[in-house]
Formats: sequence, structure tokens, C-alpha cells
Amino acid sequence: MTRVVVVGDVMVDVIARLDGPIARGSDAPAQISFGGGGSAANVAAWLAAAGATARLVGCVGDDARGRSARSALLSAGVDARLVTDPERATGTCVVVVEPGGERTMFPDPGANEALVPEDLSDELFSAGDHLHVPGYALLREASRPAASSAIALARAEGMTVSVDPSSSALLSPAFLELASGAGLLIPNAQEARVLTGEEEPERAAERLTERFLEVVVTL
Repeated sequence: MTRVVVVGDVMVDVIARLDGPIARGSDAPAQISFGGGGSAANVAAWLAAAGATARLVGCVGDDARGRSARSALLSAGVDARLVTDPERATGTCVVVVEPGGERTMFPDPGANEALVPEDLSDELFSAGDHLHVPGYALLREASRPAASSAIALARAEGMTVSVDPSSSALLSPAFLELASGAGLLIPNAQEARVLTGEEEPERAAERLTERFLEVVVTL
């Protein structure tokens, strides 16, 4: 079976599910929960749950949150190759979920910004395997060299590569150049709109296939 190498964020999510509208400047009752998060960690965990061989490269802090994330990923069947950064805390994201299901996220990348090209060992990249890079790792200046190096190394070894743009609020059309090494781009409809200026998802997908071999626009 093809092995999938995922490079990017490991986060702890603090999830606030609101009972009603946000009362700005006052109180809005909510149910609070904690869980594992990070786009890369989520993809790796679901790949493992689906029976794939998943290897995750990321960075956590030398703290309880980082140790918990590592343990949870290993228990989920992920080959978690996580670097520990002694200076930064493990990344944390506050996720506000409104009654209708809309999510708004407030991320603090923390140790995710410590990922560097030297954390990518040669044995991670083998012909016939696949590399997936969430856009956060490319969008953040600190982790961009590692994410870009991963794409270049994967292509040099003959691996297939996919990129998920990840966040419409952080995107501009310039992201297309950062992701240019991917064969598969997986934006949602809003991200595709930002990247192309096209309102219709089908038309946005057509525009994106001018630059990428395959495009999946999720709805």
C-alpha cells in the first residue's frame, strides 16, 4: 500500500460550541471541549483510520500538550515523526462553532513555526509514495522553507504531491506559485474563489487546472 507522508501542523484545539449568537463585549454560553487538531495531524489520523500507512512530520513544544498530541497520534496508528522544540509551546487553536455549524478559528502556531528543512530525513521520501502538505505550512514564513523542501524532495524522488490551501483568509493568488510543485490541489470553494477570482466552483476548478494536473474543489 502507498505510504502517505504528511508535513505540517500539529495543534491542540480548544473548541467552544455556542448555544446562540455571539454577544460581543459580554457573555455567550458555550460548551467547551479539548481535542487534537492541526490540519496535517488531522489528515494523518484519518488516513490511518482508513487503513493507510501514514507518516507525519511536524513540531511540538516540550510541554504536556505536545506529549499528549504525540501519544494520541501514535495510538491512532500514525508514524509520528515529531520534533520537540524547547523554546515554543505546542500550537493551539481556539475554534468557535456557531449554532449553524460555521467555524471561526483563532490559531497560535507555536512550535509549528520551528519546523525546518533539516527535520526532513532522506528516508521519508521514496518513489511510489505520496506527500501531502497543508497550506498552513507554506503560508507561514517560518515553516515555508521546510514545506517547500518537502515538495522538492518528493518530486525529485518521483512521489506524487498534493496541497490543501487551508485558509481563504490567508490566501492570495501568489499562493499558486508556492504550491506549484503539487500535482493535486484541494481547495474548498471559497479558497478556489480567492485563488482565481471566479465565483462559480466549476469555473474556478477549470482555471486551476491550467496550473495543476488535478484539482478537487470541495463544497
